[in-house]
Amino acid sequence: MVREHLPGHDVLPGINPVLRWLFFTLVVKVVCLVVLGVNVRRRHQLPKKGPAFVVANHNSHLDVLLLMTLFPRSILPRLRPVAAADYFFLYKPLAWFAHRIIGILPLEREIAGMRQDPLAGIGVAVERGDIVILFPEGQRGEPEVFEQFKTGIAHLARRYPDVPITPVFLHGLGKALPRDEALLVPFFCDVFVGEPMYWSGKKQTFMEMLNCRMQTLAEEGDFKPWS
Repeated sequence: MVREHLPGHDVLPGINPVLRWLFFTLVVKVVCLVVLGVNVRRRHQLPKKGPAFVVANHNSHLDVLLLMTLFPRSILPRLRPVAAADYFFLYKPLAWFAHRIIGILPLEREIAGMRQDPLAGIGVAVERGDIVILFPEGQRGEPEVFEQFKTGIAHLARRYPDVPITPVFLHGLGKALPRDEALLVPFFCDVFVGEPMYWSGKKQTFMEMLNCRMQTLAEEGDFKPWS
């Protein structure tokens, strides 16, 4: 049974709550909402408490930071983004920042022998009542090109059928800070929040429904292809 958030349990293990709050309030919020400029449609559909999943397309390192700024600061302690362990936890300084400040849940994309459960850490966060942010495309793609989601989210949905899954489509961040680029380019970004959905009972049906929801959100902005 998954429990909801309980007051008094806001400090996540290993995370520095003060530095985290300062970073997202004084740095990330200024960059994402002032330097870039962001238009959010249906922000009210984002989960207000956990446990919950938020799934989005992935074109930039800014994706997770922007998503986390869309929630009230009071919910920040409950937000846990998921990212590849072989990228963010390869070097100690980056690993410290990823874990202690951003609060990343490391996902082992390749486990020798597959004897470990790669989704175990996410399960702990869900059981704790956190809001877990995932990017089911698996990796950052080409700027503003949506790839079909991988089935890992279906396995999570099947394990936790009562946990809502909110799809979010991000547009513009792939141009503001593309893959393999370090220079931030001021660029207006759009965020489309969809209605929460739940496990449908069959993996193929669930994935078709989720990808369809994402495609509908992507088409809502009627954006022209990037040149």
